[in-house]
Amino acid sequence: MKQRTLSREVSIKGSALHTGDSVTLTLKPAPAGSGIIFRRIDLQGSPELRPRVDQVTDVVRATTIQSGHVKIHTVEHVLSAFHGCGVDNAIVEMDASEPPVMDGSSRPFVNLIHQGKPVEQDKERVYYELDAPIAVTRGNSSVIALPCDEFKISCTSTDDRGIHTQYLSLTIDPETYETGIAPARTFTIYEDIEELLKLGKIRGGSLDCAVVIRGDKIISKEPLRFKDEFVRHKILDIIGDVMLLGLPLKAHIVATRPGHAINAELTKLLFARLNSGKGGGKKAGGAAGSPMILESESTLDIRRVLDTLPHRYPFLMIDRIVEFKGEDELVALKNVTINEPFFQGHYPSNPVMPGVLQIEAMAQAAGLLMLRRISAEGKTALFMSCDKVKFRRAVRPGDQLLIHVKITKSRGNKIGVATGECTVNGNPTASAELMFTVVDEADVN
Repeated sequence: MKQRTLSREVSIKGSALHTGDSVTLTLKPAPAGSGIIFRRIDLQGSPELRPRVDQVTDVVRATTIQSGHVKIHTVEHVLSAFHGCGVDNAIVEMDASEPPVMDGSSRPFVNLIHQGKPVEQDKERVYYELDAPIAVTRGNSSVIALPCDEFKISCTSTDDRGIHTQYLSLTIDPETYETGIAPARTFTIYEDIEELLKLGKIRGGSLDCAVVIRGDKIISKEPLRFKDEFVRHKILDIIGDVMLLGLPLKAHIVATRPGHAINAELTKLLFARLNSGKGGGKKAGGAAGSPMILESESTLDIRRVLDTLPHRYPFLMIDRIVEFKGEDELVALKNVTINEPFFQGHYPSNPVMPGVLQIEAMAQAAGLLMLRRISAEGKTALFMSCDKVKFRRAVRPGDQLLIHVKITKSRGNKIGVATGECTVNGNPTASAELMFTVVDEADVN
């Protein structure tokens, strides 16, 4: 797919949400490979800033970036619109420090982009394809990025009282974004307004540009645009914050009660992984030169697991195969002890096994099962994607994790889909649907 920019200059005027300043924003074409560039024409020399997550300085109810003396507030709605419309390169020229809030959504910026008539350029678009799960948890909020061959977001939005709990899962493409995400407006809890004003925020806020929640009542100048408008705006913000990675992303983001702070933390981890040069497929089973699993083997001890899987300390998540149930199903075991290295930071005073490592355990078991099923000597399984991920309860030191995996679909000896569930004492702790492909080990070593 080719990169895109605008074919002509377009402008919009309005007031900024947090500073309250009047601002004119102009979008201009930019060369292929230049990315999105913010230009402050109100400052001497018209300095430019290419937004990246390592420039984030403030995440209270908006994402603010800064490089030297150049600061841009509330970048997420504009960046979200560019990502949603598939525009890679553009100059965003402003005569103030914050884009206009308009109606509190990204729809005005999407309309402006269309007025600018997007056009293809001569360079191919480059994506960052996540190769391993990444997770961030802050209190009762969590955001997880999982390998996926598309950009997908599954989000749960709720308040402390659980009155306005909403869930939505979407694959993000231009049509879905423009009709289902861009129109969703920003919102706030009525009781938070006074504190935000004390912090110097929302000086330009009004019912023209935000939805206010007061108890079980919705206060706005117009009715809700979607019955689940709040979770749609959360997805809008995630898209804008992830744009600070600098490349379009292929991953499945699973978010519970997200906000700009935790979005930025996830993007920083993605950014670090991108700059380390890591990407592409991730092995889920099969070591170089590994022997086949024989049909006569109904269980595997740790030695045979090590024979078959390439994983080693600290990333081997299977201690034993308890039982093979025919060709398409197995039960594996992972003993969770206080000596696990991840408990040092997750968390020292309240050790909990990260949910993404339960997904990894299911992926390793599914890859092993697929290799056994096709008698795949000299093959390895690459973990491709996760879907329908659910985390149900915490796994703690001393627990014995049982991993139940069943292959539900296969396409020849190349592609497999499996369901996985982790349990402790018969109680589900996590579940997911996993997809992987089987390739020659020589192709990935």
